[in-house]
Amino acid sequence: MQRLLVGAALEYCAVATPSGTVAAPQVIGALAGLLFIAGLWTPVAGVVTACAEAWVAFSSPAHAGAPAALAVLGVTLALIGPGEWSVDARLYGRKHIVPPRL
Repeated sequence: MQRLLVGAALEYCAVATPSGTVAAPQVIGALAGLLFIAGLWTPVAGVVTACAEAWVAFSSPAHAGAPAALAVLGVTLALIGPGEWSVDARLYGRKHIVPPRL
């Protein structure tokens, strides 16, 4: 669910930029959003999202709230991975971490 919401938010941010102004970080974020929605290369897309949205947040500090939140969500998605319903899970299988018994 988080992948879909963050991907949709990244796509919206790219489309909602004023007409005539296409900025590189929004395009990069939109491409990462497509990867999130598909569930492909989720850790890579999370790191790319964090970098692109941090770039947006630092370039326009007056409106840094949404890009900062998307950067944090990108990092969390990079850390938790793609999930069960994703292309990554179909290609590489689910990773289960089993803690050792004490």
